[in-house]
Amino acid sequence: MPEINYQMHALPSVYLMELDIPIDFVDHCNDYLDELVKQENKISAASTLVGQIKKGEQLLMDHTDIRLAPFCHFLQEMAVVYITQFMEQSGQMLDGNRHVEMDELWSVHSYDGDYNPIHDHGTKTVMGISCTTWTKVPSQILEGPRPGSQEYGLYNASGESDGCLCFNFGQSSTWDRERLRPTQNVVVRPQVGRLYMFPSWMQHMVYPFRGEGERRTVAANINCWPVEKEESDNGNIS
Repeated sequence: MPEINYQMHALPSVYLMELDIPIDFVDHCNDYLDELVKQENKISAASTLVGQIKKGEQLLMDHTDIRLAPFCHFLQEMAVVYITQFMEQSGQMLDGNRHVEMDELWSVHSYDGDYNPIHDHGTKTVMGISCTTWTKVPSQILEGPRPGSQEYGLYNASGESDGCLCFNFGQSSTWDRERLRPTQNVVVRPQVGRLYMFPSWMQHMVYPFRGEGERRTVAANINCWPVEKEESDNGNIS
């Protein structure tokens, strides 16, 4: 066979941003939430979320609260970075300016057996950004073996994906070698302060875990509004 030059292209279907937030933000969120869970007038977010949180709870967070202002501003800044990087790496251009602003902020307090079925998020704008981070993670999740890049530890009842977050961007959940079909899932293990940012349409789910401890998640949706060129440059993407 003659020597042939060729290239194999892995065609991306989504961009997933991963970063570690400053530990101060983790502490501020936990202080806020430790107080919130004790309040009699706390507002449940369960009616608008699909989470099957039986032992814990899902709570609305006031993103206008001064204690959360630096954290929320940080999330908005990272949303600008995400959109800018998406445009640069995909070779696309924005059709006009955009302005990002926080839409919703909430917490999920999960315990033994709680889980989140596959779902996506909604924003008030077509171009929407969502993100999730963890401020508390039970030791048995942190110490578990890291999910493999192929099978994600789902076989033989290994429990390796207990408490993990699974992003889905296609139909194939595992590698299918006979059909030459790669997996279209990404499974990530929660870590305190680790944050993932993604387009709001991206489906994802959370596996349940067993044992003691609280898996505490803070999630947000961020709107990206079209704006006129002469409007404020604060938080704008052009």
